[in-house]
Amino acid sequence: MKATVIATFFGVSLLCTYAAKETTKKMKKAKLYFALTDVPQIDCDVKAGKIINPEFIAKCPPGCQDVKYRVYGTDIYASFSSVCSAAIHSGIIDNTGGKILVQKVAGHSGYRGSFSNGVRSLSLPRWRESFLVSEGKPRKGVTYPSTLEYSSSKSTAVKSEPKKLEQDLKATKSADTANASEKASEEGDAVRKEYQTSPVLTPATQMATTTPTPTTTTTDPSTTTPKPTTTPATIRTTTVAAAAKTRPGLHRVRDIGSSSVHPAYSSVVAAASTMETDSWKPGLSLFDTDCKVDLSFLMDGSWSIGKRRFQLQKHFLGNVAQALGIGSTGPLMGIVQYGDDPSTEFNLKTYANSKDLRNAIEKIPQKGGLSNVGKALSFVNKNFFSDANGNRGGAPNVVVVIVDGWPTDRVEEASRLARESGINIFFVTIEAAAESEKQNIIEPNFVDKAVCRTNGFYSINVPSWFSLHKVVQPLVKRVCDTDRLVCSKTCLNSADIGFVIDGSSSVGTSNFRTVLQFVANISKEFEISDTDTRIGAVQYTYEQRLEFSFDKYSTKQDVLSAIKRISYWSGGTSTGAAISYASEQLFSKSKPNKRKIMILITDGRSYDDVRVPAMAAHRNGVIAYSVGVAWAAQDELEAIATDPDKEHSFFVDEFDNLYRFVNQLIQNICTEFNSQPRN
Repeated sequence: MKATVIATFFGVSLLCTYAAKETTKKMKKAKLYFALTDVPQIDCDVKAGKIINPEFIAKCPPGCQDVKYRVYGTDIYASFSSVCSAAIHSGIIDNTGGKILVQKVAGHSGYRGSFSNGVRSLSLPRWRESFLVSEGKPRKGVTYPSTLEYSSSKSTAVKSEPKKLEQDLKATKSADTANASEKASEEGDAVRKEYQTSPVLTPATQMATTTPTPTTTTTDPSTTTPKPTTTPATIRTTTVAAAAKTRPGLHRVRDIGSSSVHPAYSSVVAAASTMETDSWKPGLSLFDTDCKVDLSFLMDGSWSIGKRRFQLQKHFLGNVAQALGIGSTGPLMGIVQYGDDPSTEFNLKTYANSKDLRNAIEKIPQKGGLSNVGKALSFVNKNFFSDANGNRGGAPNVVVVIVDGWPTDRVEEASRLARESGINIFFVTIEAAAESEKQNIIEPNFVDKAVCRTNGFYSINVPSWFSLHKVVQPLVKRVCDTDRLVCSKTCLNSADIGFVIDGSSSVGTSNFRTVLQFVANISKEFEISDTDTRIGAVQYTYEQRLEFSFDKYSTKQDVLSAIKRISYWSGGTSTGAAISYASEQLFSKSKPNKRKIMILITDGRSYDDVRVPAMAAHRNGVIAYSVGVAWAAQDELEAIATDPDKEHSFFVDEFDNLYRFVNQLIQNICTEFNSQPRN
């Protein structure tokens, strides 16, 4: 009995030991398998939302710190972000790449932007999905795929809505046909055709950028015989000549004074308006991107537009507001209505969400009067974009002008002043002048004279008011493309400015402090941040010293404090070597979209040649200003300066008079910037 118990005990022990060894072998084998299995590679531009797997380990390549790979959020990232750039931002990997673990989580509101590990992440009001990124080690009990599954690049459009809308429009037509005249029926068919052939604009729909094409024939649902279309542009109750007699001063009259509207026409317009309005669902935006702009619409309230088209304009503005996704961390929108005189309907801070904004737009009454666009642009430039009206310093200012036909005053001077103030001007023109009407236009080519660039990006022409809904997506896409909003780039916020400061023995400690005050006085006039103007500084004698680089400080206060801390060096004067050093250590690291400006201050003749280094800097796009004091050589100052020499070189007899050139330098920098061609 005792022997049997002992034998049984040893048998169980051996069995347990064997089982434990087998389990250990399997775990080691599993770990070894994962270690040996190739971790899937992903590209820098791959967004988390494109990968279907809810949790995965992947390997990022080198070079994902590039600013073109967008990241949204901090710690928790919107799935619209580059996976690898988010990993660098969070500190999991560096720019050399490496393995990361990604876990998908639910979307949320308020993704916070920040600058970390060389990556600038952006803010985002909300997104449907988020992800977390951590060190690329497998979690216990989780199986990771050796290949990743990607979603299709094409969005799935909603297929049921077009059919329903088509049925509704057919029902509208059949209900009204009995009482419609032949002309009204043709007008209704034309409008219905416009809306039947247009895409349903839902958040799943891709952004369409094509210009709408006028329809040439229309098929009546009740018959197979094609009918010629009467375009809305030809529907007028009076001619221009008659309008001039009945309402002097009006440049075009279409449907004013008509109190009775044909039932068929009214029902079709109502159906079209409903379709346009209901294409967006509350709370959704067409654009899943960070669109932080301060936007003003100049709404045409002139009598020439008529009541019905004024209503279509309000629907259009409401849909733009919905598509933008109005919010305090994203775009803000206000409206100015113009006629004889402009007035603000509401400013940037009046409404903080799209729903309230749309409701307010629907209640706007028509002002009437002429189409004084120039006066409206002057009004916006002087009054609209102020801190009191909700203007945010870091957001681009955008004005979209809606014009029925053409302005009744001149726009060139008013728009030039607005552009130079940093306002991005877009024009949406509806129903351009016919040949017989062109003689009434006060300022031909008014659009090209007004917009920020004459390359077609800033202007959209719509052939008919009933086609206006088609440009919602292209317009929103353009105003949100902050990289192309060139009028936001003013002379004060679009440069990398490098100061090259003479620290030679002849300057002396007291005068050196005066030079630093001069540098600070110039710097404080610019808008300084990591996305606006950046400041760097080099001090030189026989040798050179980088005091701070462009990416060192991102606030004005930090820059001014850094200038104040620069210590006097003392030594010889090798200005040529200093220019070469600044070119290599400062301006070679300048951002591609920045103007490179060098301001060199010296008090004597250089011990080395300045001409060759200066010419090399000029060829590399550096705009050089030279400031000479006391014993500085005039011929060297002119050789250092960019042509024309007289506008880029300055001389003063003593250090205490340096302050006199602060305003002149700023003025010359801005004059040069504003003289750039607009095409």
